[in-house]
Amino acid sequence: MSLIETVEGTLKPDGTLELDQIPNLSPGRVVVTLQPVPAGSTRKRGLADVIDQIHREQRGRGFMGRSAEEIEAGLREGEEEYERKMEVLRSQTMSGSQNAGS
Repeated sequence: MSLIETVEGTLKPDGTLELDQIPNLSPGRVVVTLQPVPAGSTRKRGLADVIDQIHREQRGRGFMGRSAEEIEAGLREGEEEYERKMEVLRSQTMSGSQNAGS
């Protein structure tokens, strides 16, 4: 469950809010920040909006993500695994072609 969530909705004349979707939060008190949507705008969330929301929610949960060094180490590990698998395939191919000529 995220600690920060963005949900669009409509502010009614009596001051109540009608949300476009049910937030993924536990019931209880919340802080609401209102930002008007320009009239006539049919703003749809794009990929950048979704990624920004994911980052905000992760930071709200205290998730820091992997460091550049951790990502690089994972890439190297993946490349090494790939090379090991390719070597096995090469050796199988070479032994198969030698047996076919016998």
